[in-house]
Amino acid sequence: MLINGIIIDKEFSHTQMPKQMNDVRLCILTCPLEPPKPKTKYKIEIKNEIQFNQLYSFEQKYFHDAIFQIKSSGANLLLCQWGFDDEGNHLLLRNKLSAVRWVSGTEIELLAVTTGAQIVPRFNEITSITLGYASKIRESSLDKQNRILIIENCAKSKVITVLIRGSSEFIVEEIKRSLRDGICVIRNLIKDNRIVFGGGSVELSCSLKIYEQAYQSFGLKHCILNSFSESLRAIPMILAENAGYSPIETLYQIMNRQIGEKNFHLGIDCTGKVVGNMKKKKVFETLLGKQQQIQNAVQLACAILKIDDLIKLENDK
Repeated sequence: MLINGIIIDKEFSHTQMPKQMNDVRLCILTCPLEPPKPKTKYKIEIKNEIQFNQLYSFEQKYFHDAIFQIKSSGANLLLCQWGFDDEGNHLLLRNKLSAVRWVSGTEIELLAVTTGAQIVPRFNEITSITLGYASKIRESSLDKQNRILIIENCAKSKVITVLIRGSSEFIVEEIKRSLRDGICVIRNLIKDNRIVFGGGSVELSCSLKIYEQAYQSFGLKHCILNSFSESLRAIPMILAENAGYSPIETLYQIMNRQIGEKNFHLGIDCTGKVVGNMKKKKVFETLLGKQQQIQNAVQLACAILKIDDLIKLENDK
C-alpha cells in the first residue's frame, strides 16, 4: 500500500477520540502529562481531608494549565514521548483534544522533520510557532490487535511510505528486496538514462561482435577474446533454461537469427514463443547496471586467477 505521508505504530490514547482528523495542527512534547515529581526519594503523609483536597486541587490546576496552554496555541493533536494517566487522558477528551502517547524518539524526530513541528520539552513553551501541520491523520487497523496512525500530506516534506505486508517474514523480506531493486533501477536511470534491451539480446550481440574480433586475432589475444565471448553466452543460456527451453538449441537459434536478420534486439521470449523482439516487447534494463554486472564478473574472474597463481607458486616451492 502506497501512502502519501508517514506511518507510526501507535493509536489514539482514548477509544472515544475521533479516528480521523482533518486540518491537523499537532504539538510534539517530550515531557509527561502529569504533575512534576522530585528526582529524590520523598514521602507525603495525608492526615486529613483538607490536605487531600489541597493535593487534588494542585493536580487539577496543573492539568488545566497544561491543557489551556495546548488549546491556546491552536493545537488539536498532542503527540507525547511519555505517557499520561487516566486523569490527564480524560481531561484531554473533555477538551476535545486528541492525543497519542508513548511515541518513540525516532518517530518524534521523523514527525518533526515532515510536519515542521518543533520538539517542545515543557508545556509553557508551547506556542503557535512550535506546531506542525498535516492535512489528514487517521487510525487504521492491520488486524484485530495491531493499529497504526497514518499521517498524510505533511507540510514540510513530500515523503512517501510503502506499507508491506506478508504471511511470513521471508515474504516480507523478499518484497523489500524487490522494492529496493526497483528503486536502484530508477536511481541508475537518473544518473544515466541510456538503456540496453534484455532477454539476453545484448549479451549475445556483444558475444558475436567479440567473436568476430577473436576470429581476426592470433595467439593469446585470440584465446582471451574467444573465452570472453563464450562467457557472455552464459546469461542467455540460463534464461533459456529457466524458461523451460533447451539452452543450447535456443542459444544458437537466436544467434543465427541475429546474424541473418541483422536484428540485435532478438532475445529469449519467456511467454512461449522462444524468440522475441525485446524492443517491441519493451524489455530493457539500464546501461549502468549492465556495465556494473560485467565489470564485477571480470574483476571476480581476475581475482580467482590470481589465487590460482599463488597456489601454483606454493606448489612449486
